[in-house]
Amino acid sequence: MFVVTVVFEIERDAVDHFMKRIRQQADDTLALEPKCHRFNICIDTKRSDRILLYEIYDDAAAFASHLDSDHFKSFDAETSPNVRSKKVESWSLT
Repeated sequence: MFVVTVVFEIERDAVDHFMKRIRQQADDTLALEPKCHRFNICIDTKRSDRILLYEIYDDAAAFASHLDSDHFKSFDAETSPNVRSKKVESWSLT
């Protein structure tokens, strides 16, 4: 299994909008991508503008397909202007 973590830092005045969109993104991903098995959204307990995603895919190719999906491209285009930083890492689940 291929695990992806993403840490976002969001502009404080855009957190509510970002959370609405990331929840929709999670729902869309799980509904439309059978090779995505988990899409968790975590909020830093001390900073609500810091968001962690934990996603599990069959393999790296499934994640690449996710990045090429219309729903991801729409989410990314809509939210990118309000993202101060974004760190993406990949992991192997054993």
